[in-house]
Amino acid sequence: MYHSMSSSDNAKKADKDQDEGEGGFFDKVKDFIQDIGEKIEDAVSFGKPTADVTGIHIPQISLEKVELIADVLITNPNPVPIPLVDIEYLIESEGRKLMSGTIPDAGTIEAHGSETVKIPVLLIYDDIKSTYGDIKPGSIIPYLVKVILHVDVPVIGRISLPLEKAGEIPVPYKPDVDISKIKFEKFSFEEATATLHLNLDNKNDFDLGLNALDYEIWLSNVSIASAETKESTNIKKQEVTTMTLPISFRPKDFGSAMWDMIRGKGTGYTIKGHIDVNTPFGHMKIPISREGGTTRLKKEDDDDDNDECHFI
Repeated sequence: MYHSMSSSDNAKKADKDQDEGEGGFFDKVKDFIQDIGEKIEDAVSFGKPTADVTGIHIPQISLEKVELIADVLITNPNPVPIPLVDIEYLIESEGRKLMSGTIPDAGTIEAHGSETVKIPVLLIYDDIKSTYGDIKPGSIIPYLVKVILHVDVPVIGRISLPLEKAGEIPVPYKPDVDISKIKFEKFSFEEATATLHLNLDNKNDFDLGLNALDYEIWLSNVSIASAETKESTNIKKQEVTTMTLPISFRPKDFGSAMWDMIRGKGTGYTIKGHIDVNTPFGHMKIPISREGGTTRLKKEDDDDDNDECHFI
């Protein structure tokens, strides 16, 4: 049997269909707006940057100074660049300040980026030793680098990021050099060939890895030999290492100084040069010198019965 729907029933059904349709549509719009809103919020939210001292390098070291470079990695999580207002740094050893400084306008860290900022520091040994008399040449001293980064972050404002990194630096000492003797293999007026016995006294608290050595020797005021050797050896800390170096010269070219030595009267000598070494802290080229020694040539009662030139 066919039943016709009343007008009131039709109105109720239409209202129900409209409610369901509008409700589904608005739910989707609401979800869409919420999703977009979260993405916008994520995109424009601001957070604190992070920083870390990732390493400290010693690109240059000598008897006078040491250069340190601290690598500071800064990460910016924000959607806009942030400026580094300035960087403060302090180096201390066992609570005593060695030096401090400020780097103004240190640059900008890009949005959602990371950058390594290099902080160069130069330490002059004479300044350290004059301020702290108990820091001795040849020693290794601990240090602490303290860094404060001042940055301007939008919305959050200016913040400071304190960092620290510990390490050790040497206070190098020039090795003492001494010629113990010259052992002659051949000696005539026309030609002399010999082996030089060179003592290197390493007063440092660390080994020196010798790569090369150059030297020049004078008898009286006359240069009798100069050479460069690539000999590799380990000069141990707090020890005397003896090296044997070949030399050759023509005695007749050197006048009275050589004849005085041969006749046993003795003559003054000088040696100057450089040692090229590796240290636990980096590469160094160190000058060596000895002046005012006295030489005498005498016969040794040994098996090979060769002459030796002794330095006293």
